[in-house]
Amino acid sequence: MRKFATAVAGVAAIAMLATACSGDDDPKTDGTSAATQDPGGDTPERSDKVLVVGMPNGEAAANQNPIAPGSGSTSFGYAYAIYESLMQVNEIKPTEPSTPWLADSIEWNDDYTQAVITPHAGIKWSDGVDFTAEDIQYSIQIRKDNEALNTDFPGQYGDITSDGATVTVNFTTGQFVNAAKLDKLLIVPKHIWESQDPVTYTADDMIGTGPFKLKSFTPQSVQLEPNDDYWGPKPLVGGLRYDAFKDNAGLTTALTTGDAQWGWVFIPDFENTFIAQDPEHFHQVAGGGFGVDVLFLNNLEKPFNDVAFRKALNMVVDRADISATAGYGVWPQIKSVTGLPQPSGDDFISEEFKGQELSVDVDGAKQVLTDAGYTWDGDALVDPDGDKVSFELTNPQGWTDYLDALGIIAEGAKALGADASVNAVVQDTWFNQIINLGDFDASLHWTDGGSTPWNLYSNIMDGASYVDPGQPANWNFGRYKNDEVTAALAAFKSGTTDADRMAALAIVQKHFVEDVPGLVIWSRPAVAQYSTANYTGFPSDEDPYANPQPTGPQAALILSKLVPTDS
Repeated sequence: MRKFATAVAGVAAIAMLATACSGDDDPKTDGTSAATQDPGGDTPERSDKVLVVGMPNGEAAANQNPIAPGSGSTSFGYAYAIYESLMQVNEIKPTEPSTPWLADSIEWNDDYTQAVITPHAGIKWSDGVDFTAEDIQYSIQIRKDNEALNTDFPGQYGDITSDGATVTVNFTTGQFVNAAKLDKLLIVPKHIWESQDPVTYTADDMIGTGPFKLKSFTPQSVQLEPNDDYWGPKPLVGGLRYDAFKDNAGLTTALTTGDAQWGWVFIPDFENTFIAQDPEHFHQVAGGGFGVDVLFLNNLEKPFNDVAFRKALNMVVDRADISATAGYGVWPQIKSVTGLPQPSGDDFISEEFKGQELSVDVDGAKQVLTDAGYTWDGDALVDPDGDKVSFELTNPQGWTDYLDALGIIAEGAKALGADASVNAVVQDTWFNQIINLGDFDASLHWTDGGSTPWNLYSNIMDGASYVDPGQPANWNFGRYKNDEVTAALAAFKSGTTDADRMAALAIVQKHFVEDVPGLVIWSRPAVAQYSTANYTGFPSDEDPYANPQPTGPQAALILSKLVPTDS
């Protein structure tokens, strides 16, 4: 069996991370932390100051279900302070082992078709009931039984069993690339949920294992209070409030005035707009990983059903300008023709494409089009059917970095003679009717990170995620389909050796470069803003111990490390 973290090594890792450290054998349960002790050995008292978290997603949906897609509690992020994951995954350093949390260990067999989970002892739900292996088994089983809840392993769960001490999860295919997804699954209490429909249950009471409990909810503001019976280090943050902002500009204003102290939003010219307002306390941090932003192209409709036009557009997109102008240098430029962010992806670039970089080549792009039968009517590009080439670039209103990037992409298209327009739409419409249903020409969207490039390519190209237009897609929004690519992605996922996986990846990269199913625009490191006026201990460039954003399972870890500034 392969262990992502053994019980002994895991506890040591937790102590080293200072999420809970004491002189006891089990540092998880005494409620103190090395991060919360001053040099004299005194433990600081909890502050009465409320930490305000902001997100630019509009009002929260009245749904506290932490595992239902579209839940207000996960969109705002407060679910992650109440419910916890099996392990802690540092998405900033995706190849590092996970740190035990609700589970002491997760052991995988050699082909990653079976995982054995050992829960941590001594944990209680916030209503006082013991946390057990049955809670883990139940939380995974309801995902298997309800397709709407199973976004991480659709159609891939086998038998899920528990002997009371451990949980054994079988999979129908190898999960080497998805091991971290199992680590990050939020666990819910069986004794509360088993009498409910887990898909429609709104979980208004929010009984979790985490460091905070729900105090009050409105669509505009959600308040949490410390869980004094928390099994881990007792939180020193006196309270949490999650405020709703309708767009990037609203949250940026709140962060720059100090009305919000933690969030993540794209801030143009962040050095002057944000940090300069209080250089001592205001911080922005960004981490690495494999996440990217992709211009998804509708491979089924003109003009993007023609690989020649997709290639030509790829050759005129000025990614350096997009990174500098639309991204203000926050989102690093993608240079490799494979679309992989660097340096995270350096070891995964196949030999065929090592050293090959993207560049702007308008003349070369026009030659590609000419060879494919395109002509020009004056300055207007005409396709082989005699139609003038036009398309629409669509993203939500207020997403300034995306919309500015689309404007630069449209300029590149204009250099070819194509008529490209930018359309800013209502966010809910984009999420629920445009991007997932395939009702677009081209649109920017992010990809998952993960510990390998598999997620990046699978999210763009995987036939296993293909659904017909009009049906909601989880990924492969551009409806690209290539059986060889689908097989290669499956082979990478189930491979048992690095050589097997790299051989499969070479096939995927070759088609990515030659077919251009979508355009990777820039890398998407995890970015967050925070103020240390009231609390310190957030992830930083010097100590990147976690994804710094409040909207993920890492929130429980970060909250365990925050210390009142005046202590």
